[in-house]
Formats: sequence, structure tokens, C-alpha cells
Amino acid sequence: MPNLRPAALTAGALASAALAAAVGAGPATAAPPEPKVVLFAIDGFDAEYLDGRVPLPNIEALARRGSVTTGTGVMATVTNQSWTSVSTGAWPERHLNAAYYYDEEAGVVRGQSRASAVEGLGESLRRQGRTIASVQWFILQNKGVQYGDPQGLYTQPGGDCTRRGDDAVAILDGRPVRSGDQDVVVPEVPDLLAVYCDDLDAAGHATGDDSTEIEEALRRVDEQVGRVVQATRRAGSYDQTTFVLVGDHGMTSYDRVNGPQTEAAVDATGYEAQWVSSGRSPAPGTDVVLAGGGLTSVHLIGDAAADPGALDVVRAAIASVEGIDSVVDKEQQAAWRMAPQYGDLVVEPEPGWAMFAADAPYTRGRHGTSQEISVTFLLSGKGIRPGAAPADPRHVDVAPTVSALLDADPPAAVQGRVLTESLLPSS
Repeated sequence: MPNLRPAALTAGALASAALAAAVGAGPATAAPPEPKVVLFAIDGFDAEYLDGRVPLPNIEALARRGSVTTGTGVMATVTNQSWTSVSTGAWPERHLNAAYYYDEEAGVVRGQSRASAVEGLGESLRRQGRTIASVQWFILQNKGVQYGDPQGLYTQPGGDCTRRGDDAVAILDGRPVRSGDQDVVVPEVPDLLAVYCDDLDAAGHATGDDSTEIEEALRRVDEQVGRVVQATRRAGSYDQTTFVLVGDHGMTSYDRVNGPQTEAAVDATGYEAQWVSSGRSPAPGTDVVLAGGGLTSVHLIGDAAADPGALDVVRAAIASVEGIDSVVDKEQQAAWRMAPQYGDLVVEPEPGWAMFAADAPYTRGRHGTSQEISVTFLLSGKGIRPGAAPADPRHVDVAPTVSALLDADPPAAVQGRVLTESLLPSS
């Protein structure tokens, strides 16, 4: 085989050139390692679950390298709306994600969706050339991550938090993970790895907020946090990784319902009320649509919408029902920075009650109201001041803070702030 190396590049010439380059250039300067963030998005992680009911050694170890405190969610305290605020850094008033309200134009009650009127964290980071992987944090799906894309990978393994941990660890280990209908290897540690678990939410809805099932779910979540942290050590990214853990909403228990009583109280005023479930339309002749159950959205339609005195009458009737905590008008909704799709009134039951239409034979859990707005909020690792808990951290502060930790611009419509009091100064 002929020698294809150019004559000038003999071994001696290469050595001489290398020596000359070294002398002329001086000592090489290694580029600083790229920052990384691991975001644990834990559905239903109420701040009260940190009361010591079970040991959480892995979360506690992270807290010693940073802080764990109580964060504040958004209204309504439902999953998709809350995660949309975490992702966009915007209040529902701006991103317009809402759930369990009557869409008068379409004539149906809307349930949860992933709709957002503004850019989210996944889209923002990908626009800036960053890499992402999301293990079932569905709020990013097709908004920065998708099936089969190793630069912006989405996986949806299902199962409990252990199964989500399996995927996260495999991504960090450089092993294949199932993404849609194919196996994908992420070539390097992603800039942002998001891991979603909903064990706590499922246990809370089934058994209330104080049960052995909640304790088991807490242990499972903590174990997977530990597995992911150890995987960053194996990957060599631990020292450059910031760990963020946040819940979307809290959970409260109920064993009494007042949905039927609420409907009857409105009917007694002469206006016809109807509970309408997601995807359904009210019956002809309905004057007041009731949608929801944790937080209830009340919409005046038909004859009630045309009567200027109807709002006060309906509001007084609902407020008279046993177990009703508050009946809130549009002005208060705006003060809570809620999405504008909610009704003329929104109703919160008292603790221990839920506005569902069937009797509760045993204790269960609900959320949606301001009573479930407090969540667990943890910052730890690279760039975080140990012991410096942020002042009043909110969902809308997550996206700008994560962006700052990654030296990236935040999503375009962000309304939150960077939690600078918890961050070390930039070097």
C-alpha cells in the first residue's frame, strides 16, 4: 500500500512541530466543565411530608449541600397547570394552561391539557443549543424533547418511581433506553435531566395524606433520588451538577362531600345547576355549570348569564352550603394570577370536604385549592450556597433559576426570578 502521508509530515517533523507549538503557546488551559442540572419533578410532594414521618437519607444528604424548604405553587393546584408554570416561569394568567372549567365557545368542560401559550424550559434550552433528557416529565414532550432524539430525548417508561429511576440511571450510564419504539443511547450527560414521579400523588388520592402508602411512596422516591445522584458520580458529572427537587402541589384528605348539596342549593334559587365532567356538555336549560371537585369552577350560562342579579344569588346559595370555605369572584382570581378561563366564581371546600357528587366511604386525598399550594423545594450541589434557603421560592422561579445555573437565557415569557440568595457567586 502506498504511503499516503505528505512528505513534510515525517515523525521527526511532527515532533519538531509539536515542540515548537508547545514553546510558543505556553501551558494549555483546559475549558471549565459544562454545568448540569438534574430536576426531580415529584407529583404531590407536599411540604408537610418532610415532617420526619419516614427517614429520607438521600434527600437529607442533598439538603446538607444546599437547602430544602417550602415552595409556593400556583392556582389552581392541579398537575399540568402547575408543571406548566415550573417549565415556563410564568403564571397561569400568562401561559393560559387551565383545567376543569367550562369552555363556553366549544360548549364543553375541559379537563387537563399540556397547552401553553408561551415558551417552556425545554424549548428555550434547545433553542440555545443545550441538550435535554426527560424521563416522563410529560410537560416537555414535543416542547424540547421527543421520542428518538438523543439531543432532546423523551422516555415514558410508566410504572412507579423505580422504573423512572431505571431510565434516568441508564441515560447517565450511557446505556440504551426505550424511547417510543426504539432504543436510544444519549451520547453524553445531558445539560438538563428531568425525572418525573407520581407515586406520592397516586397514594394521596387513594388513601389521603397521612397513610402507610404515603410513607412507602416517600421511601421509594428517596431511593430513586439516591440512585440518580450515584449515577452522576459514575458519569463524572456529580461535581458540576445542581440538583433541584420540586413538587407540583400538596395533598389534603377528605371524607365528606358536598357536591350534591351545592347543586341543590343553586337549584333552590330557581336557576338550574349541573355538574358536568370533562369532555361533556351541559344539558339544555342549564343555567349554572359546575366543573371540578377540588377547586370548582362555576359558570353562569343561559338565563343566569343574562340576569345581572344572578351572580350574587348563586354566590350566596353556594356559600350557605355546609363545608364551603370560600366563593371567589374574578377579582380575587386575578389577584391569585389564575388563568382567565375559570368561571364567574370558583369555590373552595373546607378541609375534610370535597365537592364531588358521591359519598366518600373512606378517606381519600384531593388538591386544586389554595390549601394544597405548599410544596417541597430543594436546591443542592454545584453553584448552591449550603444552608442558604431561598426566600419564598415559587414555581415561577424554577425556570429562571435553572436557566441561570446552566448559563442560559430563561424562557421568553418568564415572570419569576433567579433565586440569587441561594446561589454562589459566578467564578
